Amino acid sequence: MVHLYNLHPFGSQQVVPCKLEPEQFCGGGRDALFVAAGCKVEAFTVVGQELCQPRCAFSTLGRVLRMVYSEAGDYLVAIEEKNKATFLRAYVNWRSKKTENSRVYIRMVGHNVEAPFRETFRDQMSIVEMPLSEAPLCISCCPVKGDLLVGCTNKLVLFSLKYQIIDEEFSVLDFERSLIVHIDCISPVEISFCVGYVAVMSDLEVLILKLESDPKNGERVNHHSHKAHTPVKHTEEGTGNKTSQLETDDFVICQKPMELLGEKSEQSGLLVTLESTGWADESTKYSHVQHLLYRRFTPDISFYSPSDEIKLHSLHLLPIYHTGSLTSDGKNLSQEKELLSLFCFFSLPHVGYLYMVVKSVELMSIYQYPEKSQQAVLTPQFLHVITSNNLQCFTVRCSAAAAREEDPYMDTTLKACPPVSLDVCALRIQLFIGLKAICHFKNHIILLTKAEPEAVPERKESPKRLLSRKDTSVKNRIPPAVEAGWNLYIVNTVSPMQLYKEMVDYSNTYKTIKTQSCIHLLSEAHLLVRAALMDAGQLEPGEKAELLEAFKESCGHLGDCYSRLDTQHSHLALPYYKMSGLTMAEVLARVDWAVDSEPQKYEKGLIFYINHSLYENLDEELSEELAAKVVQMFHVTEPKQLPHVLCSPSMKNINPLTALSYLNKLDTYGFASILVTLTKAAVALKMGNLDMYRNEMKSYSEMKLACGFILEPRLLIQQRKGQMVPTQLAAHLRETQPGLLVAAVLGLQKNNKIGIEEADSFFKINACSHFGLIYPWVDVLISSDSLADKNYKEDLSKLQSLICGPSFDIASIIPFLEPLSEDTVAGLSVHVLCRTRLREYEQCLDTLLERCPQAVIPYANHELKEENRTLWWKKLLPELCQRIKCGGEKYQLYLTSLKEVLSIIAVELELKDFLNVLPEDGTAAFFLPYLLYCSRKKSLT
Repeated sequence: MVHLYNLHPFGSQQVVPCKLEPEQFCGGGRDALFVAAGCKVEAFTVVGQELCQPRCAFSTLGRVLRMVYSEAGDYLVAIEEKNKATFLRAYVNWRSKKTENSRVYIRMVGHNVEAPFRETFRDQMSIVEMPLSEAPLCISCCPVKGDLLVGCTNKLVLFSLKYQIIDEEFSVLDFERSLIVHIDCISPVEISFCVGYVAVMSDLEVLILKLESDPKNGERVNHHSHKAHTPVKHTEEGTGNKTSQLETDDFVICQKPMELLGEKSEQSGLLVTLESTGWADESTKYSHVQHLLYRRFTPDISFYSPSDEIKLHSLHLLPIYHTGSLTSDGKNLSQEKELLSLFCFFSLPHVGYLYMVVKSVELMSIYQYPEKSQQAVLTPQFLHVITSNNLQCFTVRCSAAAAREEDPYMDTTLKACPPVSLDVCALRIQLFIGLKAICHFKNHIILLTKAEPEAVPERKESPKRLLSRKDTSVKNRIPPAVEAGWNLYIVNTVSPMQLYKEMVDYSNTYKTIKTQSCIHLLSEAHLLVRAALMDAGQLEPGEKAELLEAFKESCGHLGDCYSRLDTQHSHLALPYYKMSGLTMAEVLARVDWAVDSEPQKYEKGLIFYINHSLYENLDEELSEELAAKVVQMFHVTEPKQLPHVLCSPSMKNINPLTALSYLNKLDTYGFASILVTLTKAAVALKMGNLDMYRNEMKSYSEMKLACGFILEPRLLIQQRKGQMVPTQLAAHLRETQPGLLVAAVLGLQKNNKIGIEEADSFFKINACSHFGLIYPWVDVLISSDSLADKNYKEDLSKLQSLICGPSFDIASIIPFLEPLSEDTVAGLSVHVLCRTRLREYEQCLDTLLERCPQAVIPYANHELKEENRTLWWKKLLPELCQRIKCGGEKYQLYLTSLKEVLSIIAVELELKDFLNVLPEDGTAAFFLPYLLYCSRKKSLT
């Protein structure tokens, strides 16, 4: 289906002031237009929309049959005919030609510039002649590298663009014949070439190949060394120039139509071989060929047209480059272009075909023309087609396909793009009488018109004769006295911004009735802006910023459409609104809210966007009025979501009474649940109504309440500016029901609602991370001094906590702690803590044994673990035995500690090892119970 819109993509037009009727013309680069007539080429400068003036003119060897301009290298190449012989010549440095009679330097391809001419060469136009063994039929230049591909019967010849270095400041453009591609049974009518991709077209066949430097995946993909599998024999079916012997004047033998994509295209039966002829660098030398597409058509006799008029025409390869390739000075240099995607277009008289050929080969669009087409040109934004009296402008889907190649996040909740399958539309059908040819460059369309006088048929032909393949077209007799008038026009296409605005204005006519046409037209506007941004080399200074703003605006319009229309793609409202940069409040402000007396209908696209946005923890707080509208919206459409909606940080400003009224209505709908109860409790707490809060919290057991928090973690934890923040309810539970709070957070972590680090951060409810838990033996040490000053107890605890914390480098803070005397218990605790953090355990044990024996066992239990556990029997046991022998007032403390140590060692060591560490002069009766336990522990286990 083709949508028809009467928009205005064509702006002003001007006449090219050429002197003779154009036979060939082409344009390109920044401002160049070439017109060939007879043995002469006129070059014009096209600037803006009002100025087309002659630049220079130069003579050719013969009549120009084909002509192509290459922006890379800034050269013009032409196929010329003289005395029934054809020649291939490239015109280089043509901008330096001042007058038609000024000197021209002619040289053969590959020949060095002679020394006497080097100084004057930079100011002269030069002609490079490229001899061929066969007559050239068609030509194409690579838009990226400037290489030249020439089509001859059954083969293609590649000339690589290179430069002869004259001196350090000057080099001369030259070519090298580097490759011949042999293709059996094809005489190319048109070819197109782009960075290794080759498209070849005969009258009814199209073949697309990719020339490769290296085999893929380490395999030798040598397609040219053998014939493809199950080839179609051309001699049997009459392919190419050969005709079947069964053909007569009364019968036409038509081949079967065929479309082969990807690897299957090798089954076309066309044998392709590569012949290297140059000395190109191995990294750029083509050695393999990959078949991408083969399509063969059969003559369509339904229109009763002569068979030789049913031919393919207008072959184009259209590259689209990565959009981030602008250089620092704002110019898109051809050497830095990186191919993103490639498209191929070709056309029959009544239908055109657009394929995507990079990564995957697939048919994107089919264009049905209302009249018989004569020629077409493809641009990143549009397809322009001419019939005998009409210039037609169709939309293309290249930017939609390229966007998906460039951005892996396309078609997700983050980003969206209109689909490639979107129906094409005709923007305009502009009347031009006697259209003959068309070409395109930059934002200019060049048209040749020729008003034919009244045609008089020479004789009537029978329908049977018209169907013959051998027949020629109907010849018209033109009275010799009548001369046809002609004109060469430059039609300037309007700027993307101007056409975009017209599309948006046009879409407003569909907005009130809410149809798919509104989405379609706004999608066209969106793709127009996308394509303009991808074609960065065509942007004027300052135009990119305006287009980016239009891009965001178009996303907002599409978001509005998908949020208001009940379609199967309503979910697209979310990514389009995200791409628009609109805040949630700005989106809600665009909604047409019904008056209170009318029922409000909310479409699922808007509900999906709001619901998803509320779950995303956006750092945006809705006003009280908008928050109330959101609650009303979900009350009508999805009442089950209300508790979740009210727990969003964006709904912070909701009036508690409003929230409570809607929550109370849920009970009547049968939605009473733990989650509703907890949400009511949170609202009651916000209102300061503790009685209501207690009544709600008493409705369920703590175990069920903990399960309720798992359903909605934001009742306890909310994210603000990337930080996890406890809610008012969590703070209240910390004081009143800490057990429930701990159970709830552990439940969240177990169910993957929050991570371990988030749970740890939560349990710290705003504590400084520099502090750590004071080691338990420190309390025993401090409590040994009953005369400790109560005034500095809090400060001492903070200092001890800092030393036990993870932040401080203990070695660096010891100098600041040296003034603290170890004579006091406070000073002793600080110094022992520092030595412990420095892993000086033996020194610490000596200090505690001397100053505070009652703290030795708590210290050992906490510190003597893993690799330090041997200190129990290597250090602590001998020290205690020695001190017991000495007696004294601390004898009883040492004895108690010794018994604790023996209990630990009896568990840790085997009996033999235990005996080895016991003192030799000890009393056997004292150690016997520990020895018995050590010997029996295996049987006990």
